[in-house]
Amino acid sequence: MAGSSVKPTPILKDELDIVIPTIRNLDFLEMWRPFFEQYHLIIVQDGDPSKIIKVPDGFDYELYNRNDINRILGPKASCISFKDSACRCFGYMVSKKKYIYTIDDDCFVAKNPSGELINALEQHIKNLLSPSTPFFFNTLYDPYREGADFVRGYPFSLREGAPTAVSHGLWLNIPDYDAPTQLVKPRERNTRYVDAVLTVPKGTLFPMCGMNLGFNRELIGPAMYFGLMGDGQPIGRYDDMWAGWCMKVICDHMGWGVKTGLPYIWNSKASNPFVNLKKEYKGIYWQEDLIPFFQSAVLPKECVTVQQCYIELAKQVKEKLGKVDPYFIKLADAMVTWIEAWDELNSSGEKSSKSTSK
Repeated sequence: MAGSSVKPTPILKDELDIVIPTIRNLDFLEMWRPFFEQYHLIIVQDGDPSKIIKVPDGFDYELYNRNDINRILGPKASCISFKDSACRCFGYMVSKKKYIYTIDDDCFVAKNPSGELINALEQHIKNLLSPSTPFFFNTLYDPYREGADFVRGYPFSLREGAPTAVSHGLWLNIPDYDAPTQLVKPRERNTRYVDAVLTVPKGTLFPMCGMNLGFNRELIGPAMYFGLMGDGQPIGRYDDMWAGWCMKVICDHMGWGVKTGLPYIWNSKASNPFVNLKKEYKGIYWQEDLIPFFQSAVLPKECVTVQQCYIELAKQVKEKLGKVDPYFIKLADAMVTWIEAWDELNSSGEKSSKSTSK
């Protein structure tokens, strides 16, 4: 814009896309303007494609609705969920950038205990650009942060760390609870700001929340499929969980790390616990089988790309979880379709392959 002062170029400006799933006007971007304005946005419009979504002026974005998804993917569009925020993973697929940050449209800028606005994106980038420590836990948490280091007794051979694939951020105000917990604690709010970033240890699963999440698309992108949720499916609100469990098994196999902790965003809106219970109840029941499945999943050493790992995982899902419910047979097929669609849209790029050092 003529006459405006030149803004400093933010880190990874041309290497990162911000992916936002939405069904409404994106007024929330106004408060994120100082942090997001110079980045490219990919907006995935869910629901009625004829509805016009308004985006504030000054943002560089592309917007995809269901008609666009059907046009671009053809029959393979069946793997992208409808009427569920799981549709966001289409944005991961069409991005051409090395990194992705995804955020929900009811997430606002949080403040740290000193009252300063938190640049969540900047912290995610710091997390992703520094190594992880999945093979040995450091009691001072992230040793690569300023003012921290490896403690006495930490093996020197492991101090180089591992590439970081995922940065999982947290939320102040409305906690990310399941419906039963929401129902018994309707007024609970998260006010605890913990100034820490941890690497999730190898062999440990965690519940991944997709509302404030960064990842290295070049490394782990093909594994970040948010499953079949929402319209026509027996389950919802497990899209990010499913992606997180698949991703973690693959990161453990590939020798990559996953961080959780900072940055915080302000989760502004509590969703309806009764609606949530309807979406979640099968998942709450099924997860007692899902977690042991992922805890015991082993990928053969022949799997050296993320795509190969994911196809192998889909095979195991079909064989073992197909007995839990026929839904998992359909989901396993969709996992394969997702990889086929990913490879078609990203055919010129290198496949994410295993790092040589552990």
